[in-house]
Amino acid sequence: MERNLYLNNTVLEDAQEQYLRRLRDLLSPRVETVALENAQGRVTAEAVYARYNSPSYNSAAMDGVAVVAAHTSAARETAPVVLEEGKDYAVVDTGDPVLPPYDAVVMAEDLAEVDETHVEITASVPAWQHVRAVGEDVVAGELILPTRHRLRAVDLGVLRAAGVDAVRVLAKPRVAVIPTGTELISAGSAPETGEIIDSNSLMFSAMAEDAGAEAVRCAPVKDDYAAIRSAVSRAVDESDMVLVNAGSSAGTEDYTVHVLRELGEVVVHGVAVKPGKPVILAVVRGKPVVGLPGYPVAAYLSFLNFAQPVLTLLGGHERAAMGEVRAVLSRRLLSSVKYTEYVRVKLGCVADKWVASPLDRGSGAAMSLVRADGFCRIPQNCEGLESGEEISVQLCRPLSELENTLVLIGSHDVLLDVMEDMMSARGAGLRLSSTHVGSLGGLMALRRGECHMAPTHLLDEDGTYNVHTIRDLFPDEPMLLVKGVGRLQGLMVKKGNPLNIRGVEDLPRCRYVNRQRGAGTRILLDSLLASAGVAPETINGYDREAATHMAVAALVASDSADVGMGAWSAANAMGLDFVPVGWEEYDFALPAAYRDLPQVRQFLDLLRSDAFHARLAALGGYQCPRSGEIVEI
Repeated sequence: MERNLYLNNTVLEDAQEQYLRRLRDLLSPRVETVALENAQGRVTAEAVYARYNSPSYNSAAMDGVAVVAAHTSAARETAPVVLEEGKDYAVVDTGDPVLPPYDAVVMAEDLAEVDETHVEITASVPAWQHVRAVGEDVVAGELILPTRHRLRAVDLGVLRAAGVDAVRVLAKPRVAVIPTGTELISAGSAPETGEIIDSNSLMFSAMAEDAGAEAVRCAPVKDDYAAIRSAVSRAVDESDMVLVNAGSSAGTEDYTVHVLRELGEVVVHGVAVKPGKPVILAVVRGKPVVGLPGYPVAAYLSFLNFAQPVLTLLGGHERAAMGEVRAVLSRRLLSSVKYTEYVRVKLGCVADKWVASPLDRGSGAAMSLVRADGFCRIPQNCEGLESGEEISVQLCRPLSELENTLVLIGSHDVLLDVMEDMMSARGAGLRLSSTHVGSLGGLMALRRGECHMAPTHLLDEDGTYNVHTIRDLFPDEPMLLVKGVGRLQGLMVKKGNPLNIRGVEDLPRCRYVNRQRGAGTRILLDSLLASAGVAPETINGYDREAATHMAVAALVASDSADVGMGAWSAANAMGLDFVPVGWEEYDFALPAAYRDLPQVRQFLDLLRSDAFHARLAALGGYQCPRSGEIVEI
C-alpha cells in the first residue's frame, strides 16, 4: 500500500465545522423511556411537564396550630386573645392539611397554653401565614424541564413530587472502539520487543462513557486491509459511532483512510493541529467514523476536538468544561506556523499569580496527560510564546484542586514522588507539583517567582553544597535552605556490570546517557571527569540527555545505554547494579516569605517524619540526619 502523503492541513475550526455540518442532517438520536429511578445523568428527549400540583393540598409549613386569621385580629402584647380548640384552632404539624375554616398557622413557639383546650396569642396573623398553598411549588401542567436537560438528583426529586414516574430520554450512543496495529497486544502480559499494550482503547472507552455513551471495545485488529475493513463494517452496523485508533497517518501499513474511502466518505483527512494532524473524519452508511492517531496525546486531543462534539449531537451531553485561567508562562515555547499546537502544562499559584510550566511536548508522552493541570494553545501562524508572557490555560483539573499546591521546580529525585503521595494521602486538600529542569534551572525559576521551592544539589568549589550558589543568585532576598537528604550518587550499570566499569575513567569505552545541562548530577559528573583528566568529548553519549534519574535508569535497563549517573534509589528500582561515587546533599531552596504557607508547613512536617524516613529506607541510598532542618542564608 502506498503512503498517504496527501494528508490535508485543514484549519482546526474549519475541520470541526465541515464535519458537524455534514453530520447534522444525518444524525437522529435514538429515544427511549426510562423509569425515574434509572434516569440520573440522562438527557431529556422532550419537555417534561407536571402531572399533579405540588403540594396537592394546603399544608402547614410549621408545627403549631391552624387558625382562622380573622379571629386573631384583636390580639396585642397588652391584650392577648384566647383561642378555643375546635372553634378557633386545630393542632397541626408540618405537612398536615390546613382545611376550612382555617386559613393560617401560628408557630408553636408563639403560643402560650392556657389549659388543655385553650391557647393564648399576643399578635394577629395574616391569612395564609405559614401555609403552603396548593401548587405553591409546582402547578399541574407546568414545564418542569426543557428538552436536552441533563437530569440531576434535584430534578428527580421534583419530578417525583409532580407525579412523573418515567421520562423520555436520549438513548446512550453506542460507540465502537477499534484499536489497530500488528504490534498491539491485550493487557495481562509483559510486552516483548516490538509489542505495545493496547491502552488507548481503554482511554477512549472511558472518555466516551464520560460523554454519556455506551462504549464497546473491540479486540486489536492487525494491520491487514481486509481485517480492518471487516471490523469497521461490522462496527458501523452495530453502533451509532465508530472510533478507529491508529493507521490514520502516512505509513505503508496505515490502511484506515483507504478502508473508509471504500466504505463511505472521508470528509477531512489531516488537520492543522499538533499533536493530532492525521485525524480522519468520515461518514459510513450515515454514521460518523473517526480515525484517531495512535500516539496517546494526539489521540486524546483528537477525541476532544472531534469525537466529543459528535457525541454531544448524538446523546445531548455537553462536556463540562473545567474553565480557564490566565497564567504566566515559565519558559519560551517555539512552534510551527503551520499548526495550532496544544502544550500540556503544570499550574501553581505563586505569590498570587498563576504560573504555567510546560511539560513534555511529544505526542507519545502519555504521562504528560496524567501530570498536566491544563493545556495552553499556540495559535496557527504564530511562531511561539515568550517566557513571562501571560497566556490562557484550559484546565483539566478543578481550579480549587490547584490553589493549595506546593510548586517545586528543579532537580529530580524519586523522593518527590513519595512526598507527593504522602501529601495527597493526608487528605487536607494540599498537594505537591514538581517539574524537573535540573538544580540550576530550578533556582532560576525560583528567582523569577515561578515556584515556591527549588530542589537542588549543586556542588560548590569548596566542596560544600548549595549555600554559595543560593547566596550568589539571591543577594537581596532572605532565603532559607531546607535540608533534605544525603543521597548516594553513582554509575548505574547493567546487572553483573558486564563492562567492568569502576569509575568515570571507564566512560570513554561505553555508551553513556547524561543528565540535562544545569542538573546537579551533570555538574558532579563534570567535576569528577576533570579530576580524572577525562575530556567530555571522548564519551559516546555525553550530549545525550535525560530529564530524570529514573529515565536514565530505564535507558540503561533497556540496553539503550551502558551506563548513566544517578541516585542509588533509581538503580535499585530498575534492578541495576551500582558503582558508588559518593554522597551528596539534596536540599530545597525556599524564600523566607513562603515559610508559613500551609503547603510548605505540611511539606516540612512530612520531611521530618518517621514515616517519610521509613519510605526512603525502603528505596535505599538515603541518609536523613538533618531532614527538615532550616538554615538561614
